Amino acid sequence: MAMQISNYLSAALLNQAFRNATWTPPGTVYLALYTSDPTAADTGTEVSGGAYARQAIAFGAAAVEGGKMTVKSSADVAFPIATADWGLVTHVGLRTASTGGNLLCSQALANQRSVLVGDTPKFLAGSTLVRFAQ
Repeated sequence: MAMQISNYLSAALLNQAFRNATWTPPGTVYLALYTSDPTAADTGTEVSGGAYARQAIAFGAAAVEGGKMTVKSSADVAFPIATADWGLVTHVGLRTASTGGNLLCSQALANQRSVLVGDTPKFLAGSTLVRFAQ
């Protein structure tokens, strides 16, 4: 399943490509966890409390896979040990900052999971991908 591009990123890319408006991509992209759909408008509920913190995520070079331009995470991403229940994590999002910032894209998780005290959510290398149709 491909990630849903946010309104923020859609506007930035379209303005840069067709209006010669400068957009500076983030130096670091962060993986965020959500208990509801962030939507393209960035209106979802991100996990908070219990030692939760967004985690930096790195991607390999873009390549065509299955007829679509794709980037995949290049290393495992582990979140801190939950010191309180985080709730049912239903979505992930890629963001421009460790706090605040803008949503770049999001996706529902195929295997939604309740994160409980003592859990350490982890996403393996290659399991987080962004794909655009060609």
